[in-house]
Amino acid sequence: MTVWNDIGAAFERRGHENYGEGVSQLEHALQCAAFAERDGASPALVAATLLHDIGHLLHDLPQDIADQGVDTQHEASGSAWLSRHFGPDVTEPVRMHVAAKRYLAAVEEGYFDRLSEASKLSLRLQGGPMTASQAQAFAAEPFFADAIRLRRWDEEGKIVGYRGPTLAHFEPAVRASLA
Repeated sequence: MTVWNDIGAAFERRGHENYGEGVSQLEHALQCAAFAERDGASPALVAATLLHDIGHLLHDLPQDIADQGVDTQHEASGSAWLSRHFGPDVTEPVRMHVAAKRYLAAVEEGYFDRLSEASKLSLRLQGGPMTASQAQAFAAEPFFADAIRLRRWDEEGKIVGYRGPTLAHFEPAVRASLA
């Protein structure tokens, strides 16, 4: 079985679940990737954006686990799973997308206020806004810019009723990004 089949199976198994924003996990992933593609992202960054929440699809925890006060650390589990097939140009933005939210909440005026209630809840579980020294260190990491771009698309990809590409549309970007 190819990694593309594994990805499809993960979305088939849990992609219908609510993302907590009025869209499903699959709808959120497709929107984010469509916006990355719209903005001229590389195939690897489009793939990373499509797969940034794959960690949510890999575990067997209830979909309301954040409401129970548990952070699944989906960014770490997703990045680790993806690292079996992809290089750091895919795995690092995935690993860093939660930290990017923490960074933006710390350094960008009004960012926290624009977050949805679900994102505010997960931010609290994920450690809250970064300290100044954490933000400085994060900004110096390789793939920082890609993580920030992915985070912007992550925030944008919550449009109820949005009609965009199907999962199959992104197969070429995913295949082109394989290590």
